[in-house]
Amino acid sequence: MKIRVLVENTTKMDCPVEHGLSLYIETGAHHILFDTGQTELFAENAERFGVDLKKVDLCFLSHGHYDHGGGLKRFTEINQTARVYMSRHAFEPHYRGEDRYIGLNPAWLQDEDLQNRIIYTESTVEIAPDLTICGPGKDKLIDMGCDGQLLRENGVFKPEDFRHEHYLMVREAGRRILISGCSHQGIINIVDWFKPDVLIGGFHFMRMSLDEQMAGFGRRLAAYDTEYYTCHCTGTDQYEFLKSYIQKLHYISEGMEILI
Repeated sequence: MKIRVLVENTTKMDCPVEHGLSLYIETGAHHILFDTGQTELFAENAERFGVDLKKVDLCFLSHGHYDHGGGLKRFTEINQTARVYMSRHAFEPHYRGEDRYIGLNPAWLQDEDLQNRIIYTESTVEIAPDLTICGPGKDKLIDMGCDGQLLRENGVFKPEDFRHEHYLMVREAGRRILISGCSHQGIINIVDWFKPDVLIGGFHFMRMSLDEQMAGFGRRLAAYDTEYYTCHCTGTDQYEFLKSYIQKLHYISEGMEILI
């Protein structure tokens, strides 16, 4: 499996970056766009890196936040055929605090072409022999809270439960490769639920202190037989801290191409 990082917070190349995530994934049977970043930058970088987005046969939106789905409308303009998989909760109104909207653009739902191409999911569903969309598990080892994020429901703000988050499991060459966006449900919970051979995605540690709690998280992640490729909301300082606890931990930046 080959992954090209189209958007990530950091890069070692001479190209623009933004706070967001977008991955172009090639498996033996599929061309996948996983998330679309915050703006149209994913498309500009795809052209810059020689990635043909018209060849994508499915787009997967990990959750309904602007920095993962902001480029969705642009993708459907470039690619006229790919289905778009997202949680049925993705377009619910998501906020950080009561005054900062961080969800998707609800006006997009007026676009008939986009609506016809969206496949909404709620729980685990196999979409191909080697691809499964995985919903969150029921039991959590650790409750990570909502990190100040809110859901507005019937005009009332309540703590976010991240029911709009799901994950993509790819089975290839006898391995189970799980791809997450921000792991809002808790990275330790996610690894415990699915126990993948490889996990790719953000850990959502970027606002956390480099202390004994973080060290404990590192030790717990290291106890699983999983190789980690992290990015985006993990935080670069947090990544460097965790490296001393997790031997099989790597960071992927914008422009990188990795083979799994």
